[in-house]
Amino acid sequence: MVTVNVHEAKTHLSRLLARVETGEEIVVARRGRPVARLVAYAPRGRRRPDVLKGKVVVPDSFFDPLPAEELRSWEGE
Repeated sequence: MVTVNVHEAKTHLSRLLARVETGEEIVVARRGRPVARLVAYAPRGRRRPDVLKGKVVVPDSFFDPLPAEELRSWEGE
């Protein structure tokens, strides 16, 4: 992984993007502290909202009130 400063990144952005396209990761730093990472864009696959339909069963007891002790824990008491 290569680190470049902001000025160099602004000056040579096209070159840096060409390197990223080949799989290289580049860190952009300000005053020596990393602030961003340039990586190749990887499009996500298409989401299917029904992919788990019929595979996950939520029992009726899921909707029962929580026991008092657990409810206090969730409320930070």
